[in-house]
This record gives sequence, structure tokens and C-alpha cells, in this order.
Amino acid sequence: MTQADGPHSGSATVRTAKGFMFDLDGTLLLSDRSLGGYEVLPGAIEVLRDLRRRAVPFVVLTNGSAFRPAAQASRLRSIGLEVEDQQMLTPSSVAADLMVRARIKRVLILGSSGVGDVLAEAGIEVTHPGSTQALDVQAVYVGWHPECTMKDIEAACNAIWGGAKLYVASDVPFFATKHGRTLGYSYAIVGAIRRLTKARALITGKPSLHALRFVAKKLNLPIRDIAVVGDDPLVEIIMAQRGGATALGVVTGMTNIDDWGRQPELQRPHHVLTDLREILTCGVMPLCLAT
Repeated sequence: MTQADGPHSGSATVRTAKGFMFDLDGTLLLSDRSLGGYEVLPGAIEVLRDLRRRAVPFVVLTNGSAFRPAAQASRLRSIGLEVEDQQMLTPSSVAADLMVRARIKRVLILGSSGVGDVLAEAGIEVTHPGSTQALDVQAVYVGWHPECTMKDIEAACNAIWGGAKLYVASDVPFFATKHGRTLGYSYAIVGAIRRLTKARALITGKPSLHALRFVAKKLNLPIRDIAVVGDDPLVEIIMAQRGGATALGVVTGMTNIDDWGRQPELQRPHHVLTDLREILTCGVMPLCLAT
């Protein structure tokens, strides 16, 4: 695999992808800041439908943790995006996998109900600030939490001072919405917790390689055979580059064509898609329409 000569080089030599991981916000859709409404981005419905028709495996991995994966998948299907429940992944999906393997039994959740539901489904006991069990936990997990208070942060710090490990859904400061870039709540919350506790944060969402390895397991493919499609050089693209996947950038979210060209090598995609439908013809997909 060689690096593209420029940020939009159709002649770039990249490894043929046998499966895909799609970002959500800025790649397949734009949400509003409250996550209450969606605008599907051009080509998204057609690309997912065509991949399904060709039996090319794909998953959608969002850094959003507000909803259970099945609930998020249902919301996507309601707007025409053909994503099955098992194809929808969140940082909580990765967190549950990591915590089960680490034999963590009880977790303090800082987040909305969707943040901890996946952990509970995996057999992990979840508790919340104010509970009598808030100190008797092995981990603190921070996700989408727009209603976070100082009492929540204090509870997390006390648990960490008591020996709990810190897990974080997303450490990304902003994400793309139809109203422009929007604050990532967990980034701000974890900034406060870490300043107080100096705890090391284990990131479960993108750009963590834990997340990329989880995607590869779900697709049943080696990482080198996966194309990661996203809008953020510091999230999807750096994850793909570090992990050895093919990186495909889009211009519908955080990064425009000129911005892609200014990225350092590790944050630059192998190919920039000015239209998502180029996936079907740009030479990174088996059975592609143009060879």
C-alpha cells in the first residue's frame, strides 16, 4: 500500500477493501445538536444499499453513546439507511467487550441511559452518582452526558481515588452537526476528572485501536482488509493509519478538500471522496463498477 500523491488522487494505490467501517455524523448524516433530527447526506442511502446487494460486510461506528446500538440502528432505518442492529456499534459496544475481558463486575456510569445499557446487557452491573454503590465500583465510564453536574464529577473522582479505572466513550472535542461543530460532552467532563485525579483514561471509541480491533472482529476480517470512512483527520483517519486499514476521507463533515490537503501524513487519508458514491467506483472495493 502506498500513500496517495495528494489529498484527492484517483490514481492512488490502496489495498482493495473487503469490508467497510463508516463513521456516522458528518459521513452518513448530520444530526441537530440535540440529536433529535437527522439529515441524510448525499449518497449514503445508495452506498449502504449497494454494499448490502453485493454482500460486502460493513458496520457503522459512531462516537455517540446516547443510544443503545439497536435503538440507533432503528433510527437510521427510519430515515432510509439500511443498517441492521448488529451492524451498529458505539463506544459502549467496545467498552462492554473490554470490561468483560477485564472481569469488571460493577461500573459507575456518567451518562444518559443509553450509555450504560450495553454494559448491563453484557452482564455488568451499572450504578450512577448518588447511589449507595457509587464508591464500590471497579470502573468509571463517561459517555454522552449533557446534564452532568459537579456532583457527578465528584462521584467519579471519589470512585477513582478508591481504585476504579477510568473508561471514556469519546475524547473528541467536537463532532459535525447540521448546525456546525458541536461540543463533545465527554471530552469536557473527562478533562475535569483527569485534572483532579491524574487518572489515565482508556478510550473505547475512535480513534482507539481497541475500537478498530473490535470492528475487525465484527467484520471477521483482518484490519488490513478494512476501509475506514470518516470526516475527521484526528478520529477515523488517524485510527486507520495507525492500525493499518485503508483511510477514506469525506468532505461532508468536519474537513473540506483544502483542509485534507493540509494534514500531516498520519492524518491524511489514502483517498478523499468528494461524493460518498465514489466508494463504488474508486478502486478500493471488490466487484467495483470501474476497474
